[in-house]
Amino acid sequence: MANHSDTAEALFKLGYNCAQATAAAFADDFGLETSFVLKSMAGFGAGMGGLRETCGAVSAMSYLAGLHIGTYAPDDLTTKTALYDLVKKMVREFTERHGTTSCRELLEKAGCLPSPDPSERTAEYYAARPCARIVASAAEIISSRLLPPR
Repeated sequence: MANHSDTAEALFKLGYNCAQATAAAFADDFGLETSFVLKSMAGFGAGMGGLRETCGAVSAMSYLAGLHIGTYAPDDLTTKTALYDLVKKMVREFTERHGTTSCRELLEKAGCLPSPDPSERTAEYYAARPCARIVASAAEIISSRLLPPR
């Protein structure tokens, strides 16, 4: 059985975007259909629809943290604060590992020219981009923060 990091990386290498690959690796853990997660995360790839802002893997971490905490009443500040604190911890760990949460900056650090449009997935694409490694790293953070130890 593959671990979540391997699954996220494999999904990315199948052509799913960073947000989809990261979140879908955990669909079963949250009782969701993989197809639903892929659909709901589709717009978050490439730093939100190609804007190259917040990395889609980071958006997936926030999405899954919300699923982990669950629904709470609008006036439940204790639970809302716990969720926000969890997201902050995960983002801080991601930033410690990668130096930034910005898609643009992550690509530039790897020597890639960020484009707002999707790129064809080729061997050269995967060799140049840090994204497969980044989704695997985000999946490690999610596993350590949201899932019970195995």
